[in-house]
This record gives sequence, structure tokens and C-alpha cells, in this order.
Amino acid sequence: MALDLADQTDLDLIEALEALGEDEGYYEPLGKRHGALFSDEGPVLLVTFETLASIRARPGHKPLGHQIAKAKGWSSLCLIAFEDSWYRDRAVYRFFDRQVDDAFFEDFDRVVFWGAGMGGYAAAAYAVTAPGATVILAAPQATLDPRVTGWDDRFRAKRRLSFTDRYGYAPEMIEGAGPVHVIYDPQHHPDAMHASLFTRGFVTMLPCPWIGPDPAGALEEMELLAPLLTAACEGSFTPALFWQAYRARRQHAPYIRRLGEVLDARGRLWLNALLHRAAGRTLKSRRFRRRGEALEAELAETGRALPETV
Repeated sequence: MALDLADQTDLDLIEALEALGEDEGYYEPLGKRHGALFSDEGPVLLVTFETLASIRARPGHKPLGHQIAKAKGWSSLCLIAFEDSWYRDRAVYRFFDRQVDDAFFEDFDRVVFWGAGMGGYAAAAYAVTAPGATVILAAPQATLDPRVTGWDDRFRAKRRLSFTDRYGYAPEMIEGAGPVHVIYDPQHHPDAMHASLFTRGFVTMLPCPWIGPDPAGALEEMELLAPLLTAACEGSFTPALFWQAYRARRQHAPYIRRLGEVLDARGRLWLNALLHRAAGRTLKSRRFRRRGEALEAELAETGRALPETV
């Protein structure tokens, strides 16, 4: 297989994925910038959109979707991008066209599409090929077409990609899906504006203030991502389940740091002292405890004090 990849590590990883595909289903190169790994295990299918770099960084160097599905005896299909392509490639279009022609997705009792960021865009865009599928997106882009999202200047170099041909505008491609859930940080304005373009009657918005621009990474750090995708594959994912699980943010140090920075910037001294005192105790963190003590001292200078705790 001829690939324009200079890094031998990437070539070795692709060879390992090809071997995995031979053992469990197939690995198919899709042009020079993408590949598809299918593991044929059971009647539930988890479809994920991941990058070669993210797979390399994972323990075992296997896709997240494969790891989740394998543990449960489910099937998985991972679309792998070798670069920041937004999966805009005729080879990828043709791959999904074949799945439709072969009624591939109809062979499964339940299909779940997952993606984050660039992968979230693709999960939504290609979900049109699997009517009724559950779709879970984290901070997805709707399109990079500057006529629609010209306010987003994060990906200027990628605007040359075509988002006006087939599978182009992601919010339109979810029309035939089952439940769609969009996880995003409403305080991160570009992500919030993209998320708003997905608003539909069958779409559940899951705004997570201060989770940051990488909600998928934060959920994985909290050890929530795999359980949530597992619940989706079991048919038990609901907003109530998500919010209950998301309480784990209260013990997630990066989230608390971000919230503390916001309170600092807004001059909310009392709330910030309360936050750091609680964090110092629940996380047993000297850093948060020392910061909390400094904030309490600063609060005392204004003649105020935090309430006593039992």
C-alpha cells in the first residue's frame, strides 16, 4: 500500500491495523488519507471517527471504538484519518455509498455513531447512511464553508476543502437519524455557535460549561467516555444518565482549575474560596488547599468568612 506518510511509526501502526482487520473483519485503505477498520463481532455496531495520531496515543494502539466494542462482544467500524482532513475525500464518500448499496447497517440491531471535533463533523455527516442510528457528537463542526461559518477562524487553512458537495453540511445529514446528542461547552463560543446549527427537534443539546474546547478528552480523563458510549450501544443513554455521570466533574482537577480562573476573572472571591476549600478536601490536593487558604485570608481582609463546616 503506497502512502504519503514519512513517519515509520505511522506506517508500522497502519500495518498493525491491517493485521487486526485480517483477524477480525477487514482493514480497507481509502485513498492516501484514510482507512477503515471493521471488526465483525456481534449484532451491535459502534461507528467511530478517529485519527491515526489519537490511536497511536491510546494504550494498545487500537481505536477507542474497537476497545469499547471488543470488551462487550460488539462490532466496530472505525474511520481513520491520517491528517486533518475532516474526512472530505471521494474515497470516503464511495466507501459509505457501498455500505448503503449493500444494506450494511441494516444487518445490526443497533448502530451508534460517535465523533469529536473533526470526527464529530464526520459522524454527523455520514450518519445519513444509517437511518435510525444513535448519534453522539462532542464539539462538532457543522461545516467549514466560510459562507456559513466565516466567523470561525480556527481552521482557515482547511477552508479549501469542499463542504458543498456530497455529505457536506453535517446538520442536514442527521435528519434521518435516531436520537442525536451534542456535547459542547457553551462558554467556548466557536463550539457553541457550531452546536447551535445542529438544533433540531430530535437533537438533545448537552451544554457543559467550562468543560473546555475538548469535551471528549475531558470525559475520557473523568473515565466517563467509554461508559457513556457503552450505554448508547446498550440503548440506555439518556440525558438524565449523562448528567448523573457528569457529576464526576466536581472531582476533576482541570475542570476545577478552569472554574477557579473564571471566578478569579469575575472577582467572585467568596465563591472561589468556597470552591477551593471543597476541592482541597474532596481531592486531598495541597495545591487547592493552599489556594483556598490564601483566598480565605483575602476574604477575611474584607470582613467576610466562609461558613463553618461540620
